[in-house]
Amino acid sequence: MERSASAIWHGDLKKGTGSLTTQSHVLNDTPYSFHTRFEDAAGTNPEELIAAAHAGCFTMALSSQLTSAEHPPSTIETTATVTMETTDDGPTITKIHLSTYATIPGIEKAMFDELAKKAKDGCPISRLLKAAEITLDATLT
Repeated sequence: MERSASAIWHGDLKKGTGSLTTQSHVLNDTPYSFHTRFEDAAGTNPEELIAAAHAGCFTMALSSQLTSAEHPPSTIETTATVTMETTDDGPTITKIHLSTYATIPGIEKAMFDELAKKAKDGCPISRLLKAAEITLDATLT
């Protein structure tokens, strides 16, 4: 399986602007810029997209783990928070924190915690981003 996205950029780093388009066109000429990345301007940025990818990947992996353990979830809601810091190598994603809330009938907290950890460690985006410290708060609701 392969998926793709494209970026176009016009101008210098601080004054320039760009747009992102995904293969599915869910993002279609979506604006991004220095201001959307390092300030609070409207538009997206690579770190936000990584957070979305990680939240989605982890949530699907947790659903798979739970279903395989015969505890299919009613609902799983996850937020991924990406931390970018300046290191000696320049701006670097150093941490990603996953915070998930799940409604799962009939599961014990210990099993839920174990399956959530397996999902965190095993989802493809976690494996890709393993250079960053990835933490998890998993709440059973």
